[in-house]
Amino acid sequence: MSHVSTITAARRWLPVALALALAACSGKEESAAPAAATAPAAAAPAAPVVAAKVQSMGTEQLRESASQALRENRMYAPAGDNAIEYYLALRDKTPDDASVKSALTDLLPYTLIAAEQHLGREDYAEAQRLVALIEKVDASAPALPRLKDGLAKGVQNAAKRTEAEAEKAKKDAEDRSKQQTEQQRLTEQRAKEADAAKQIAAQQDAARRDNERQEAERQAAARREAEQKQQQAAAQQASAARQAAAPAAPTLRPVSTPAPRYPGEALRSGTSGEVLVEITVGTDGSVVNARVLRATPGRVFDREALNAVKRWRFEPVSAPVTTRRTLVFAPGNN
Repeated sequence: MSHVSTITAARRWLPVALALALAACSGKEESAAPAAATAPAAAAPAAPVVAAKVQSMGTEQLRESASQALRENRMYAPAGDNAIEYYLALRDKTPDDASVKSALTDLLPYTLIAAEQHLGREDYAEAQRLVALIEKVDASAPALPRLKDGLAKGVQNAAKRTEAEAEKAKKDAEDRSKQQTEQQRLTEQRAKEADAAKQIAAQQDAARRDNERQEAERQAAARREAEQKQQQAAAQQASAARQAAAPAAPTLRPVSTPAPRYPGEALRSGTSGEVLVEITVGTDGSVVNARVLRATPGRVFDREALNAVKRWRFEPVSAPVTTRRTLVFAPGNN
């Protein structure tokens, strides 16, 4: 479909979209409280009427984006992604394109209505953006002076209202502060009188409780110390008994302990580390069980460490032996 056909089709359903947009805006006004009256910061640099990212688009991309925005009822919002900005950028690039001018003419009433609604809601930042769009579309639009005047007066009234509210809040805060100060003075006076009467009795009672607490703590500490000594003595006796009863673990004599293979990726990146493994050696001298207890870094050398220790061989022993070994991986050692 050509761009002209797209605009023609869009113009057919623009009245329907307008009705839907007005209904939606009206519903928002009834259900939501008026937005806070805020004006754009005077010191901040004004944003461009057409977003920079829109201005940087090519002609075809602008046409497609404008058509998509119309289909999705994004006629003037959100900022930087709406039909009127896309068409304004198209007009700058193709000033002789009558279809673009016609589309902007069709979109202008929607933007005017939206600007009026945002002024009514005291959303001056959005109203200013829409007024700037209207002025760029048609600087001689009849409603433009009225909108600008309404915007200026609204911002001025909002500033005055904010200043008055701030003054009132300041006065209220001062009054509350005075009341609180007086109330605090009276409270402190009564508290001092009550404290003076109770001070001696409270000090005596505190001294008595402190003596009782210290005595109880001394007795408890003495009991704990005696119990700890008894427990230590019992533990030492039990440990000595276990050591005397336990047979000496067989000594492991290695026969073959091949070094682990260095993982290729770790070797190329120069990564080093170590793996602590626990192995169980069977009576025939082979490793019957192995597991990783700790690895630094994790999951880099684990697999090769386990593969290596499972190939280890020791001299036969009288009983299985479980021990721990640390395998070190360093690029300079391979």
